[in-house]
Amino acid sequence: MAIVLGFDVGTQSVKAVVYNSDKREIISNTTSALDLATKPDGSAEQLAHWWTDAIVNCLQQIDATVRSSISAIAVSGQQHGFVAVDEKGDVLCPVKLWCDTSTTAQCEQIINAYGGEEKCIAEMGNTIVAGYTASKVLWLKQTHPELYQKLHTIMLPHDYINFWLTGERCMEYGDASGTGFLNIYEREWSSKMLQAIDADRDLKDCLPPLLKPDQQVGRLDPARADELGLKPDVIVAVGGGDNMMGAIGTANLREGDITISLGTSGTVYGYSDKPIVDPAGQIAAFCSSTGGWLPLLCTMNCTVSTELMRGLLKKDLNDFEKHISESPVGSEGVLTLPFFSGERTPNLPNGKACILGLDNNNVNPANLLRSAVEGVNFGLRTGLEALRKLDMSITSIRLTGGGARSATWRQMLADICQAPVSTLIQDEGAAFGAALQALWLLENSSGSVSLIDIAKEHLQEDPAGYCEPDKERVSSYNEIFRSYQQAVEAVTTLYT
Repeated sequence: MAIVLGFDVGTQSVKAVVYNSDKREIISNTTSALDLATKPDGSAEQLAHWWTDAIVNCLQQIDATVRSSISAIAVSGQQHGFVAVDEKGDVLCPVKLWCDTSTTAQCEQIINAYGGEEKCIAEMGNTIVAGYTASKVLWLKQTHPELYQKLHTIMLPHDYINFWLTGERCMEYGDASGTGFLNIYEREWSSKMLQAIDADRDLKDCLPPLLKPDQQVGRLDPARADELGLKPDVIVAVGGGDNMMGAIGTANLREGDITISLGTSGTVYGYSDKPIVDPAGQIAAFCSSTGGWLPLLCTMNCTVSTELMRGLLKKDLNDFEKHISESPVGSEGVLTLPFFSGERTPNLPNGKACILGLDNNNVNPANLLRSAVEGVNFGLRTGLEALRKLDMSITSIRLTGGGARSATWRQMLADICQAPVSTLIQDEGAAFGAALQALWLLENSSGSVSLIDIAKEHLQEDPAGYCEPDKERVSSYNEIFRSYQQAVEAVTTLYT
């Protein structure tokens, strides 16, 4: 019997999923909330010990007998965060997160030092955008030189948790491709990009070794195992970024598979056997955590938008579902550009949310809430259209994340994206994907078991989560989407 544990270290919470592979059953699913420190300049930070405290809290909610039966662990983590670690393993400063937009100036400096955006994309596969790790490293050098001198290892959030669990410093290709300094064509660190960040220091010395998808980080540190109530011989798989683990958790492992994640951010991504590079830089050319590539579009505002509007209007989740189902297609003319946290798509790190089209007759909670969801979905449709332009095939769309639990939201996505959507019975995409990667590590000792086989065996579609697009609504949303695009173009000049 294999019992495995998947962690997802997100922005709003840490989740822990324990899975019994023989019984095909999630036997424990716990969560612990996280704080987020933000500032008007766009800073968004967390302390690394908030994550580890939350992990301890999650495990304390799990029965001791279940904990003692766990054989393997894998960690999913929010991408792009910069965990600066000194030689002793201590974290030097608060962690700047993926949603931090305060390093726009550093992005421009790095791009210029490299030779321009076109050159970045042509040679690296990606440009440098606010949120990626690269600009955060330069920010530390410029604003806290005394801490920068102590920098020994550059880590991403999931790397740090692996280090905390095992004492081993490493990265993997999927999460590393979101730093901005991994050449996604060659799957190697780019000396040229690292020099653009710091011409005086060889930052390669600060980068840990890269591990392949089927490698293990190591075994639990005995003291950590004792603290967590786990066996000391538990192995820790390499894990990956939340989108990469979400791809595993939604069986997005072959060309034609598309995942849309409705979490704090919204993401659209699909598997590819070859690098997919967008000359316009709209689609991020990432590696997958399965040996392939994972071209991805990210919108920074997804459930964060609906949560802000729910809070403003003092509506619980039942009210939210009722209101968005009652408001008609197009929210009676209310159009929301949900750029509450700035935005990556479109690239407006200094952007602000806008609500357009309000009049004497349409100002009500239902229209405001539905318009927030529609605005999020229009951003996601932008991603799908960009993937199609890059000749990505789209045969299926699977949803994951908190927003996917809303039946009305699912139907809206099918109508706006003009494609059937489905969900899985195991709806904890990233955490469950991490658990499946841990299971793969256990079952693939002979090298004959594929991750696709594991996904087929342990993932089941939920018939209740399937939605077909409605032709009439598709036609209406095509017109509204054009209005959304015009609105984005109009506000771009305000926030560039």
